[in-house]
Amino acid sequence: MSESVVSEIKRKYMHKLAQANKRIDGRSFNEYRPLRIETGIIKKAEGSAKVELGNTKILVGIKLEQGEPYPDTPDSGVLTTNAELIPMASPEFEAGPPDENAIELARVVDRGIRETEVIDLEKLCIEPGEKVWIVFIDIHVLDYDGNLFDASSLAAIAALLTAKVPNERFDMGEDEPLPIKNDPPISCTFVKYGGVIAVDPCLEEEIIAEARLTVATDKDGNIRAMQKGLSGSFTIDEVRKIIKAAVDNGARIRKILNESTGRENGKEN
Repeated sequence: MSESVVSEIKRKYMHKLAQANKRIDGRSFNEYRPLRIETGIIKKAEGSAKVELGNTKILVGIKLEQGEPYPDTPDSGVLTTNAELIPMASPEFEAGPPDENAIELARVVDRGIRETEVIDLEKLCIEPGEKVWIVFIDIHVLDYDGNLFDASSLAAIAALLTAKVPNERFDMGEDEPLPIKNDPPISCTFVKYGGVIAVDPCLEEEIIAEARLTVATDKDGNIRAMQKGLSGSFTIDEVRKIIKAAVDNGARIRKILNESTGRENGKEN
């Protein structure tokens, strides 16, 4: 039996489940898979974290180097985000330069962190117009089973919250925590298929999804970033419900993030 026939059979089966208000893995439509966050994974990095969201596994490393600032922001440090989708994580991933999926993943993670101003980039200025700290966020997908956006965003944020500025390596005194300016955003991703909307899609749901929407909110429930994907659409009422669900799920995920990074009420213990 061809792969296309198998995929169509599964699509029809999942649509039938959706009509019965069920998901293929037994979750409710507003329920995340089990989430685990572990920090300090890479000893040679300035910060690192591994996130397991169901069977999706992401590893993020943070490195800081000194370099020149951008001409239009001479008094600010630089943030750059890259994502690598290695073939080991999924048969769909190919070796070589980042493709459009890796580029989109990096942009979504970067936008949430940048728009919320998680890092106080001005405090990463060493010599105005001459030398600043450059923060590299490197995202590595270890195992792909759906929802890379949320897992990667959480891993990047957890790594940043526990990262250190390597002053000792440059004979500039003792290492110090990366300057955190604002409480980080929490990314929540939803897909639409078979007339239902589901949060934290597994791989099977992503494959048959008609539309995707990622919403990043801060601790006060304000929208910090949104990313629409796929060719389908959402109604205005559906978008309102998604935003409400993103705020509710974000509060629960934020609690896990704070516990995993040693923070209480958004502040380091």
